[in-house]
Amino acid sequence: MEKVLVIGAARSGVAVSKLLKKNGYDVLLTDAKEVPEKEELEDLGIQVVDGGHPDWLLNTEYAFVVKNPGIPYRVPIIKYFVDAKVPVYTEIEVAYRFAKHFSYGAITGTDGKTTVTTLLYEMLKKAGPALTAGNIGIPLSEQVLSHDDQDTRIALELSNFQLLGIDSFRPHVSTITNLAPDHLDYMDSLDDYYSSKMRIYKNTTKEDYFIRNVDDPNIMKYAQNIPCQVIDFSLQRQDVDLYVKDGQAWYQDISLFHVNDLKIVGAFNCGNAMMAACMAYLMGVSLDDIQDVIQNFKGVEHRIEYVTTIDGVRIYNDTKATNTHSACAALSAFKENVILLCGGKDKHISFDDLKQYDHKIKHCFSFGQTKDQFKDIFTHQTSVETMQAAFAEACKIAKPGDTILLSPACSSFDQFKNYEVRGEIYKNMVHAYAKTRR
Repeated sequence: MEKVLVIGAARSGVAVSKLLKKNGYDVLLTDAKEVPEKEELEDLGIQVVDGGHPDWLLNTEYAFVVKNPGIPYRVPIIKYFVDAKVPVYTEIEVAYRFAKHFSYGAITGTDGKTTVTTLLYEMLKKAGPALTAGNIGIPLSEQVLSHDDQDTRIALELSNFQLLGIDSFRPHVSTITNLAPDHLDYMDSLDDYYSSKMRIYKNTTKEDYFIRNVDDPNIMKYAQNIPCQVIDFSLQRQDVDLYVKDGQAWYQDISLFHVNDLKIVGAFNCGNAMMAACMAYLMGVSLDDIQDVIQNFKGVEHRIEYVTTIDGVRIYNDTKATNTHSACAALSAFKENVILLCGGKDKHISFDDLKQYDHKIKHCFSFGQTKDQFKDIFTHQTSVETMQAAFAEACKIAKPGDTILLSPACSSFDQFKNYEVRGEIYKNMVHAYAKTRR
């Protein structure tokens, strides 16, 4: 029986441990923290070592190692196995090997991944059994454990962390939404970050498809020598395969949907919808089903999510904007009088891109670790300690017709568990304030 070491007992680590055990492997799971599921896992025959990684773990022979995607390769225990030339995978690769009945539409990129993935899933499930998985929050291993016995289409969101740990994973249709600086606290360089995204199509063949965003110069620089069929996409040109003309989104000579049917704001969201619709069409979804989803889709939670209107002030939650590229996309969707709430963990990324929207910003209240880095970005800016303080200050100056927008341009990990928690706290705060205004 081959032995496998799983490093990191988050949701994906627990799921992949169960999947490996089910498929006949001797599994050892380790985590630096206490593992709440330890008793359950040990009852399944999985050995659990928590509260640290003892040295004896390094003196065992493993067929391969599975690491949590969030653990950098420079962490000593990971680096040891890389240097020892032991294969190190993420759970996506393991799940793929055991999911013989799944076909994949895979999405990566800096921003827009979750919107494209969610739209694709809504379309796929119109045509038959479908699931969503990956970076969207549900481990692929978890889905394989529950659904590996039926033909299923998967809308799979992939981070570059997950892509770094694949070996044989092959999607039928894939895309990279866009590329902008991100995760420089994890990656050794920007070149490494961009290059890692290209792994999404590395195992594809002539039977597969890759949608290439020709409007993005970084994608055009890195997405070369693609082994599958390439579908060029643009919001600005019509001499490509996927384009806008006469108010419609077209794939070659096929009208996918009418642009005016979209409920989600911003030109970038039109692009997201076009990618999802094209992927769905190539995966067998009918045009009627695609158009029905387009007409009824109201957006993804935490991504330019309308919360409420208080005293004529519209309030939006864009906590998923964890970098400047994403925050710029949000700001581009509004005309003026934006009271911006931003800041968070420092990922060593410049905020200069935000300067182009200074004319739209009535005031910026920045918070968290990066609060003072916005002083030179916006003409009207105030630093505060917390998001709660930023919202309180915004409410003091907001007038009818203004927009209060939480779009942090930073990750949440300085003050919150994750961006979802940040968004939930923000929305609860907004609703609590609304009650005081009645």
